[in-house]
Amino acid sequence: MGVCSESPIDILNRAAPVALLAIGMTLVIATGGIDLSVGAVMAIAGATTAAMTVAGFSLPIVLLSALGTGILAGLWNGILVAILKIQPFVATLILMVAGRGVAQLITSGQIVTFNSPDLSWFGSGSLLFLPTPVIIAVLTLLLFWLLTRKTALGMFIEAVGINMRAAKNAGVNTRIIVMFTYVLSGLCAAIAGIIVAADIRGADANNAGLWLELDAILAVVIGGGSLMGGRFNLLLSVVGALIIQGMNTGILLSGFPPEMNQVVKAVVVLCVLIVQSQRFISLIKGVRNRDKT
Repeated sequence: MGVCSESPIDILNRAAPVALLAIGMTLVIATGGIDLSVGAVMAIAGATTAAMTVAGFSLPIVLLSALGTGILAGLWNGILVAILKIQPFVATLILMVAGRGVAQLITSGQIVTFNSPDLSWFGSGSLLFLPTPVIIAVLTLLLFWLLTRKTALGMFIEAVGINMRAAKNAGVNTRIIVMFTYVLSGLCAAIAGIIVAADIRGADANNAGLWLELDAILAVVIGGGSLMGGRFNLLLSVVGALIIQGMNTGILLSGFPPEMNQVVKAVVVLCVLIVQSQRFISLIKGVRNRDKT
């Protein structure tokens, strides 16, 4: 009974890092790109957080430095994609591989632990009866929603994703828009990395954020986002992250091995991609037209 009663809050709490990654990933995918490096950026931010805390730096300096690593990582990806015109998959794959090496260099290849109650609050604390990670994720969602829906940024992102050449001809600085989305994605990954490091009171460069980039992409797809770019919905992407964590929790509570998570996620991705495919949509339209006649 206790496990079941705690499940909703547990799902919200554990879904927070993936939800943060999904928020940033949504914007990148909306431009027609992809960011495979978010898990590695989480590891870098977590390693920075732990190493600087152990070194005795103040909490504001630690947080700003960790967020800065995410911004720099996003800027690196943005330059490769927008300026050097490298395919997003390849460009972000570079940092996906190298990022964990950077995190290991920061931690000297060790699992770094710390004892800082103030920092730990960001990962395992609570406010207004809600876990701190949930509050951070909600505030980030609200901030990004205001940024993309109450300014022209959201419209520019969608324009780039739908037709980059047309957007450029209309006066949109497509390079800046694409770079900015990767910077925002890196920032979200850094926030998630801080939360995870604060939760476990340490940094594990090898396992922090491992394969979470796939969960973030899946969350966007479940939320209705098209991998081809275009229109996006941040709230639905967060809902997708909650669904993923709900599946994970459900599988574990059902007694199935954790490996089943990957199988279920693969099936869900396959089903969603089939439903989004042009051939499937044309088939459905053909059936409807046939029924009308």
